[in-house]
Amino acid sequence: MTNEQSHDGRIALVTGANKGIGREVAGRLAALGMTVLVGSRDADRGAEAVAALRAAGGEAHAICLDVTDPDTVRAAAEHVAESFGRLDVLVNNAGIPGALSAQAPSRADLAVVREVFETNVFGMITVTAALLPLLRRSAAGRIVNVSSSLGSCGLMSTPGTHQAGLPPSAAYVPSKSALNALTVQYAKELRDTAILVNAADPGACATDFTAPLGYDVPRTAADGATVVVRLATLGAGGPTGGYFNEDGPLPW
Repeated sequence: MTNEQSHDGRIALVTGANKGIGREVAGRLAALGMTVLVGSRDADRGAEAVAALRAAGGEAHAICLDVTDPDTVRAAAEHVAESFGRLDVLVNNAGIPGALSAQAPSRADLAVVREVFETNVFGMITVTAALLPLLRRSAAGRIVNVSSSLGSCGLMSTPGTHQAGLPPSAAYVPSKSALNALTVQYAKELRDTAILVNAADPGACATDFTAPLGYDVPRTAADGATVVVRLATLGAGGPTGGYFNEDGPLPW
């Protein structure tokens, strides 16, 4: 499923790329020869990530991009169009967990639910819509939506699985299920094009994202980036409309 050969000349944009899994994905794509656009809400953190990528020999540029702010998304798309003329890879990585204590379905704080969906779902739609015209100019466009195994309704409803044993959620978990469903719909719409669209489950990794859980997570952000990079570098004839972790397909 991978095509991690040289990808010199290809242009990739990764949202939420200033830290964690997004930063690791950006570094791996840059190491493969891509020009990587580091999307970040915080301009200083984005510049810091770019400096580190360049120090490692990669070609990287910072883009101020808040997926919940249509104006910054529009400006980012215009910048990519003016500077590069197309986009080859879009990694929709930006996401938030939301306040975990406010997500029990029977007493969920709707403000928290809306906040999570605004970033994890509506933000992805906003970014993808703005950049899709540029992806259509690519000879082999790739869209990777960074999901989670927690978004699997199959695993969540199967007794004995890790996912079934977790606390119920009205925000983060359904947001990833929605992301998975949207991945299928984009793939359907684009099936007659050269654009492949897939969802990636990086697994739980030791990042700022998992720190609030309060227990040790043995996997690293670099581990989580593996499946994302594989899907971002698929060759012609690769899968589309799929949901994968590093071991293969996951149940919806």
